[in-house]
Amino acid sequence: MKLNEIRNNPGAHKRKLKVGRGSSSGLGKTSGRGVKGAKARTGTKVYGFEGGQMPLHMRMPKRGFNNIFANDFAEVNLGRIQKAIDGKKLDAGQKITGEMLRAAGLVKRSRDGVRVLGDGKFSAKIEIEVAGASASAREAIEKAGGTLTATFKKRVNMNKKGDAGKRLQRRQKSAEKRAARASDASATA
Repeated sequence: MKLNEIRNNPGAHKRKLKVGRGSSSGLGKTSGRGVKGAKARTGTKVYGFEGGQMPLHMRMPKRGFNNIFANDFAEVNLGRIQKAIDGKKLDAGQKITGEMLRAAGLVKRSRDGVRVLGDGKFSAKIEIEVAGASASAREAIEKAGGTLTATFKKRVNMNKKGDAGKRLQRRQKSAEKRAARASDASATA
């Protein structure tokens, strides 16, 4: 083999099709794009357009909604916390907080903090302070001799004056009415 005989594998290099170079090529003048319109221009594409047929995203059924006011917790199971304590990523002697769980790589950042769930075996005696916990997680921590403190408080929407919003005011009034009815019912009974 000589230097002038070196070739690429057949089909490895495909020459770019030259368009707009005369009508005899079949792709001259408008370069195969037709005449005018959005699709004849550069940098445009009609995504989801299926030629007038009902597009797929409109044919699919819609279900449910995305609640923008929902609480956003990072969840971690007790089994993973126990594994981190055994692997010396967490110190059981110290008070464990959401920041420590995040630093140990057990949870990712979330808007409303960390919620502990009760899946997995747990035996460490720890003091833990998180946003919330399931009933089974709380029970398992207390059974092991530890304590759990829940710090989450639901956000209250205020108006411009700093008072509770109308919805909260309505709820407070209805709660007072229910309490008054319950006290009247117990007084008459």
